Amino acid sequence: VVQVMLDAANRGDVDAFLDAFGTGGVVDDWGREFVGRDAIRRWSDAEFIGKQVTLEVTGVENDGGRTVVSAQVGGNGFNGPSHFGFDVDGATVARMTIRA
Repeated sequence: VVQVMLDAANRGDVDAFLDAFGTGGVVDDWGREFVGRDAIRRWSDAEFIGKQVTLEVTGVENDGGRTVVSAQVGGNGFNGPSHFGFDVDGATVARMTIRA
C-alpha cells in the first residue's frame, strides 16, 4: 500500500492517493495533523499533489507496521530531502508522518 501511495502521488492521482488511507486516516505534516479524506484532500491540493509533487525514493526502512521512506522531494512546493513514515493497518495507511 505504501508503494501504491507513492506511485499515486508521483502521477498526480489524488483519488488513488486518498484511497490508500483507511477510514480516519491521518497526515502529520511537521506536527500539523489532517484527519479524514476531506482534510487530507485539502492539504494535498494546497501542499502536495496540487503542487505537482515528485518523490524520488532514496531509501526504505521497515520497523514492524511502520515503513519509513526517505525521498528527494521536487515539484512546485517544498523541495529537498524528507522522510515519510507510514503506519500501515492491514491493506491501508492509518498515518503518514512527514519529517526532514
